[in-house]
Parts: sequence; structure tokens; C-alpha cells
Amino acid sequence: MPEREIRRFGDPVLKTVTDPVTVFDRRLRDLVRDLLDTTHMEGRAGVAATQIGSTRRVFSYFVEGELGYVINPRLVETGGELREIGEGCLSVPGLWFPTPRWETAVVTGVDQDNNPIVVEGVGLMAQMLQHEVDHLDGLVYLDRLSRDNRKAALRAVREADWF
Repeated sequence: MPEREIRRFGDPVLKTVTDPVTVFDRRLRDLVRDLLDTTHMEGRAGVAATQIGSTRRVFSYFVEGELGYVINPRLVETGGELREIGEGCLSVPGLWFPTPRWETAVVTGVDQDNNPIVVEGVGLMAQMLQHEVDHLDGLVYLDRLSRDNRKAALRAVREADWF
């Protein structure tokens, strides 16, 4: 399948809380393949289903050479230090702001055959796990910013040529 177009900030689907996957069929496999194809590009750490217009609870990732996906992910553990990390998003292109993220994260979910999986991460992987689960919960990283940073970010969005 070809790479899918990324929805941009302002698209209502990005504020949608996703629906859990209950049917494991060809349509789900097609969605997972589209997510993997869209993610498997240089400079992309992850893509949530909402970013390609689907409201199903699935994301894919490509971090440090590891390509994968999680269906019905739940962020079950965070730890280490809560730090502000420079973060960007494919749905908010060209903008980076300091975003509070935990140093470690654990996500549980299932694969395409409804078998349990666990993805654990430190650093960039942990940041990606938190970022993608946020998308599936109807949040973009701008929602996590401090008041002053959010104000600056929204101003930058309004001035962006893509908005």
C-alpha cells in the first residue's frame, strides 16, 4: 500500500478519542500495513491511526531501526525523570516545542492475531510511546505544553503556511 497522507492540526479527527479494535479482519491488516508503510520513512518515529484518518486504536512505530505496531495500546507504566524534551509531530509540521515526557514507558496491546504484546522504551522510544498513545486519546503534543509554550506554539501554527 502507498504512504497515506498525514492529517494536520485543525483536522477534527486528531481530537477524536479512538475506538478499541474488536474485529481482527482484512480491513485491520490493511490499516496496519498502511500505518507501517507511512511510518517506515526517515525522520518518522510513529504514526497513529488518527493521523491517517482512522478512529481505530492502532499506531505504528519506527525507532532506532525497529519497525512495529500496537493494536489497542494502553500506556501502563511511566518512570524515570519527567523532562521537557524537544518534540515535534507530523501533524504539526516544522514546529518543535519542549514537551514534558517521562524517561521510560511501557505500552501493552495486541498484534493482528489478538495476541498480547508489550513494548518498552527508554528515551526516544518512551517519548514515541507516550506521543502515539496521546494521539489515540485525542491529544496532540501541543496539549501537553506549558501555558507559555502552548501560547507560542498556537501562534506559530496560525502563522504556518500549511495551516
